Amino acid sequence: MVKLLTNIGLYIHIPFCQKKCAYCDFYSAIITDSLIDSYVSALKRDIKQWGGYINRPIDTIYFGGGTPSLLGKRLIPLLECIKNNFKVCSDAEITLEVNPQKDIENVLKSAKQAGVNRLSIGAQSGIDSELLTLGRTHTKSDTKNAVALARNLGFSNISLDLMIGLPHSTTDTLKQNLDFLLGLNPEHISAYILKIEPKTLFFKERETLNLPDEDAVCDQYLYMCDYLENSGFSHYEISNFSKEKKESRHNLKYWKCEEYLGLGPSAHSFLDGKRFYFERDLKGYINGAIPTPDGDGGNDNEKLMLGLRLKDGVDYIALPKNKADLFIKNGLATKTDGRFHLTNKGFLISNAIIGELI
Repeated sequence: MVKLLTNIGLYIHIPFCQKKCAYCDFYSAIITDSLIDSYVSALKRDIKQWGGYINRPIDTIYFGGGTPSLLGKRLIPLLECIKNNFKVCSDAEITLEVNPQKDIENVLKSAKQAGVNRLSIGAQSGIDSELLTLGRTHTKSDTKNAVALARNLGFSNISLDLMIGLPHSTTDTLKQNLDFLLGLNPEHISAYILKIEPKTLFFKERETLNLPDEDAVCDQYLYMCDYLENSGFSHYEISNFSKEKKESRHNLKYWKCEEYLGLGPSAHSFLDGKRFYFERDLKGYINGAIPTPDGDGGNDNEKLMLGLRLKDGVDYIALPKNKADLFIKNGLATKTDGRFHLTNKGFLISNAIIGELI
């Protein structure tokens, strides 16, 4: 029997920022022209190497970071290299994360020329004082301008990022942010609860940040879910909302335990049932570091853990019935057509629920 070659995703990590945000613990470095040129050369080297090894179609490409929009015109030859070395599907979803900086027009033109067809714009907030607190380098007006420029260039699939649970925030400030984002008419919204991570500026300042308490953050999350669902968005994953057929196809691969290749320092991969990753070492990657094995992937517990992040949920029959029914009774989950899926309240304590079910 001939084994079908299933499609995979390709993730490219761009570990550069103009400035480190106060809350961010993603792997990144301050950009210089020489460093990014060396890095792009290393990416091309690995794209050629892996492209010769993997004989499977690529149907999603995602440039994440860091700040991938800092690639500028370098994006054009980089995507050309990918298309020359991999079997990229004609309808592939190609996403670029974009920081809405003031000089965004040339970046968007390069992205369009390169073949990018989906933008993920890091709005984070529509309130300038919140953006200042977060350490962002853009304003509310910059976000509005970036979306307008993208629309004028023909981008028809735009996602906007939003952070909730910010210092001094309330449901009133959240409503301001939601109204701002909805006014830009995005196809997708990714909304994340602020988490104070070690080794960040916010962690050092955590005692003076005036963060909302846990109950207030939960209220914000539930308010946001209702508001977006009532505004025509499908809440298809814990932190993600989309218009019809505008889900992030690339990120769905992660949550559905499908396979993907990740290139760049800190990038993870899942191929042929094995997980591996590149260390958080930019110079090491440039110098040809090989990935670190991370065990097998795709077992039943992993599928359950990831599947419960999705509104579609998992097969009810695969769960311990007494525990599953208790969660349903308490309004934390529902059962529809043989599928067990968490409610918005259930999403808030998903880790605890998943732990009980596993």
